[in-house]
Amino acid sequence: MAQDTSKERLGFSTVLAYGFGDVGCNFSWMFVGNFLMFFYTDVFCISMSAVATLMLVSRVWDAVNDPLVGLLADRTRTRWGRFRPWLAFGAPLTAVVLAFTFWAHPGWGDGAKIAYMYATYSLLVLGYTCVNLPYGTLCGAMTQDIDERARLNTSRSLAAMIAIGVINVITLPLVNAFGGKTSASAYLSVAMLYGAIFAACHLFCFAKTRETVAPAVRAKVPLGVQLKSVARNPPYLAALLGQFLFGAVLYGRNADYIYYFKYVAGNEDLFTTFALVIVLPSIFGAVLFRPVFALTGNKGRAAAILAFLTGLGMFAIYPFDPVGTPVMFYATAALAQFFFAGFNTAIYAIIPDCVEYGEWKTGVRNDGFQYSFISFGNKMGMALGTAGLAAALSAVGYLEPVSGVAQAQNASVVAVMRHAFTTIPGALWLVTGFGLLFYRLDKKGYSRIIDELEAKRK
Repeated sequence: MAQDTSKERLGFSTVLAYGFGDVGCNFSWMFVGNFLMFFYTDVFCISMSAVATLMLVSRVWDAVNDPLVGLLADRTRTRWGRFRPWLAFGAPLTAVVLAFTFWAHPGWGDGAKIAYMYATYSLLVLGYTCVNLPYGTLCGAMTQDIDERARLNTSRSLAAMIAIGVINVITLPLVNAFGGKTSASAYLSVAMLYGAIFAACHLFCFAKTRETVAPAVRAKVPLGVQLKSVARNPPYLAALLGQFLFGAVLYGRNADYIYYFKYVAGNEDLFTTFALVIVLPSIFGAVLFRPVFALTGNKGRAAAILAFLTGLGMFAIYPFDPVGTPVMFYATAALAQFFFAGFNTAIYAIIPDCVEYGEWKTGVRNDGFQYSFISFGNKMGMALGTAGLAAALSAVGYLEPVSGVAQAQNASVVAVMRHAFTTIPGALWLVTGFGLLFYRLDKKGYSRIIDELEAKRK
């Protein structure tokens, strides 16, 4: 019989440890999202068009490894649970791969550089999936209480926002301290440091969390049955759409950060100032989800409201710049970040509830399998966002540095970088909010589902 966790209160150390898992995730993946594309083009000296192709082709690999890892996680049976062992064993190995990914060889021939880029990036994507997918699924295995899950995801989002703020503030100064912005060894040193933090955070999460929600179905479920079960889960499909759009807008804009400050603002060191300004809005915004959820009683609607407000904030940034109108630029950027931080909490908070809905509707509980498609949807969005940016910059004539020296960019390149920082993500946030309006699982309906599931189990 499964343990009744529908009203269980989690301890502070457990909630804290779960949040630290996302600290580790961001010291890997947000570092990749914000700096890898710039590293490839301006440090490793790989063409923008080759990077755009990588981002699209690598999604074919994701289409295979995401569902595979999800299935394997669901079928894992150890004394530590189904998902926690993946954190303990996967994180240290992925940390090593992260370092190799940021090991540049600008003197190699184009073919060798591209082959190395594909090999290391593909391994990194696989390693990150083996850690992040079980980590995300772990929330639903720790408790079935909707408010406790909100606590866990608030902790996760708050920790993530702090980690992202720290990463954005310290990365360029660390690169400068280790050798300079175009130094191959500098990025390798930073990647080694961040890899160690990534591994340590997940080991802490492994040590301090527990899985208490057992799957209702112990037997292996055929792939076709699992696919049908998710197709019959409308809240899950809305969450999947939201994650896809979230990935596209977040990572596409993040990949533009360094280019924007280097070529539009004229000083990439201003990125550190920008990162400092948005730290506090990120922290306070991360806890915005809970009052909005309390007001709406629907996590999807809460996420939609926060997405709309984030989009409007992005549009508000466009008339300003960090050099000519710094006060208004940083004020509007801080406002947009405040609403985004709340959305970041909301979008992850809705996923575990979809598992119970699917179990109630179809009789199949497949946490890892469902989260694998959430992960795939997010990474597919990331691919289209970053590949779209790279393809657009390549099409309008982006010039890679020559012998480590940046070249002046034409007006069209600068315009693409500016819109990719403001109006394009603004429009996509509005689309994201509209899509999440279709999430109909509210708090009252979820409580009824949990009661019925508990009655069946007893």
